[in-house]
Amino acid sequence: MREIVHLQAGQCGNQIGAKFWEVISDEHGIDPTGTYHGDSDLQLERINVYYNEATGQSGAGNNWAKGHYTGGAELVDSVLDVGRKEAESCDCLQGFQLTHSLGGGNGSGMGR
Repeated sequence: MREIVHLQAGQCGNQIGAKFWEVISDEHGIDPTGTYHGDSDLQLERINVYYNEATGQSGAGNNWAKGHYTGGAELVDSVLDVGRKEAESCDCLQGFQLTHSLGGGNGSGMGR
């Protein structure tokens, strides 16, 4: 099985990512508690999705520079470490999917 590591950064990335997982879960018969309610054995073979988080409480106030030099800078090492560990645990990593903002804040400022 090929895996994709999904990363969400900042408020915008988390909001988009939450909606993404809501839609994907609904399409595959998974309720908000993570319980499968479908009737396809094929879906059960691919249901192994889990979440790992690196979090912080800072905000960048929609300011790219603040997200880049303070908020994002404080989290970048832990985020890279979590991402690296997730990639290393994959049997056949296909790639990364990133949701974040471009206009300002931590999500846009975390890029280097």
